[in-house]
Amino acid sequence: MNEEATFLEAKEEFIAQWGALGTSWGISRTMAQVHALLMVAPEAMSTDEVMEELQISRGNAHTNLKELVSWGLLRIVVKKGERKEFFEAEKDVWKMFTLVLKNRKRREIDPAVSLLKDCAEKTKSEDSVAGKEFHKQMKELEEFADFASNVSDKIGNLKYGPALKLAAKLLSF
Repeated sequence: MNEEATFLEAKEEFIAQWGALGTSWGISRTMAQVHALLMVAPEAMSTDEVMEELQISRGNAHTNLKELVSWGLLRIVVKKGERKEFFEAEKDVWKMFTLVLKNRKRREIDPAVSLLKDCAEKTKSEDSVAGKEFHKQMKELEEFADFASNVSDKIGNLKYGPALKLAAKLLSF
């Protein structure tokens, strides 16, 4: 197998597997594949190029590109003399991680904290054994979710170097 074929095979495998991983992270396979394609692209790509490369519809490409832009994982690039939009991915791995962390917190942790606070508030005056136990469990879950939210905020605001030092200290490297 020549080098070009090896490269293309590796690229296709990466895009496919990144897409499969994306479903584990709470995003669609296609959204993760679009991200993977642009992450490894040497230059910004148009919607048409993304559609062709991934064999997806214009609507699917457009929706996923815009969502990735809203997450901060892609940027819109204007090319002189072109009317089309081009997209390029954030390639800094730490920045990608913190952007995903912040978006997942917003979509998953924040609503959970809100639900737990609401359930605890509604049951704070419960007199029954089951009601008191429910309230106690909601408060414990709320405290943990608040802790996770605060940790997420702190990690998301760290620069890579300090984060690496903190991880090494916590994990006793």
